[in-house]
Amino acid sequence: MKALISLLQFTTILPLGKPQDLENFARHSYIYPCAGYIIGGLTALPVFFIADQTLAAAVAIACIFLISGAHHFDGLLDLGDGLMAHGDREKRIRALTDRQVGTGGIAAGITVTILLFAGLQASSSIIVAIIIGEVCAKFSMVLLTTYGTPFREGLQSYLHQFSKPYFPFMAAFFCLPLVFLPVSPAKLAGAAVVMVVCPAILSVISKRLFGGVNGDIVGASNEITRACVILTIALI
Repeated sequence: MKALISLLQFTTILPLGKPQDLENFARHSYIYPCAGYIIGGLTALPVFFIADQTLAAAVAIACIFLISGAHHFDGLLDLGDGLMAHGDREKRIRALTDRQVGTGGIAAGITVTILLFAGLQASSSIIVAIIIGEVCAKFSMVLLTTYGTPFREGLQSYLHQFSKPYFPFMAAFFCLPLVFLPVSPAKLAGAAVVMVVCPAILSVISKRLFGGVNGDIVGASNEITRACVILTIALI
C-alpha cells in the first residue's frame, strides 16, 4: 500500500495524506499501470455525463491534466525543446533540461494534444479509450525506466537503479484487466504494440541525441504513448 500511495503522490495531485518515501515506489515501479487505472477512472466520471463527443473529449483532456498536475506534460515540452535544438549533444541537453519552454516545446505540446483530442473524438467510447490510453502510457514509463540508460544524475537514474529487467513483464500483468473492457481484441492488440513501440523509438532517439534517457523523456513517453494508443484504437 505504501508503494501505491507513493506512486499516486508522484503521478497525481490527489490528497493522500503524509508524503511517502519515493523509494517505496522506486522498488516497485512495475505498478505504474495502477496509476493509469485510477487516473483513467477518475477522468471517466465527469465524461460519463457528457453526451456531446467533442465536449467529452475536451473535458477528458482537461481532467487528465488536472489530476496529473500536468507533471508528465512538462516532460513533453522539455523533450520538444531538446529535439528542436540545433548543435551538438551538449546544446541539446541544455535545451532539454532548461526550465524555460521554447518553440520546440510549444509545438510538441500542441501537436500531441491535438492528436489526443482527435483520437478521443473519433473513439466509439471515450471512457474505454482513455482508460486503455492511460494504462498503456504508464506501461511505457516502466519500459523506459527499466531499460533507458540515464545520461545524468536525476529522477530517472534514481528509479533506474531500483529497476529489475523483469519489471516490464510484471507491468504487462497489471495491463491484463484491460481485456475485460468492451473493446475488440484487435484494438487491444494494436494498443499493446504501440505501448511498446513508442518508448522503444524514444529510447533509440534519445540515445542518439542525448546519450540516454532522463525523467523528462520518460514523462514525454507517457504523453506520446497515450495519444498514439488512443489514435490506434480509433483507427482500427
